[in-house]
Amino acid sequence: MTAKGPYAKGIAKREEILTTALGVIARNGYRRTSVRELADAVGLSQAGLLHYFTSKEELFTEVLRKRDEVDRETYIDGTEDPLEAFVGVIRHNADVPGLVQLYSRLAVDSTDPDHAAHDFFVERFAGDRTEITAAIAAEQKAGRIDAGLDPERLASVILAAADGLQTQWLLDPSIDMAAHLSELWRALTSGAAR
Repeated sequence: MTAKGPYAKGIAKREEILTTALGVIARNGYRRTSVRELADAVGLSQAGLLHYFTSKEELFTEVLRKRDEVDRETYIDGTEDPLEAFVGVIRHNADVPGLVQLYSRLAVDSTDPDHAAHDFFVERFAGDRTEITAAIAAEQKAGRIDAGLDPERLASVILAAADGLQTQWLLDPSIDMAAHLSELWRALTSGAAR
């Protein structure tokens, strides 16, 4: 069943806000993007924009959720190699520094259980760990990763490396995040061709 009337218009406007915010934040950066600018970009007042979200923090959390949805559709869905897809997302992040800034800021802020992004990041990390753990276990079964290593711990290390590389890249854009992650993967797979 599809939504009709004002409800459907509200859903469509919320999607427009999130899609527009992705572009504005990617281009301008998180710290240089105001709610006013986002509201102007979609033809609303600040109060009108925040009508669709409970707070500025929820707005930015939903922007990250939308980013993940777009990245999944673009880089992950339909791929056979989940780790190569993950590296593809990291490679793409170099093209959207403002979204990397937003992610990094909210990841830290979300460690407060009362922050609007807390549940989003808890669920995101759990899902990412599950997917990467399964990929590592498959590589272990194929004999390309030492079977004595704990796949869930390795998944956590890979995620930590990805987030740490993003922070380093924000400070020094000459760092090739995707190349560094690929190198880590090559080390884990004992030099197996990828």
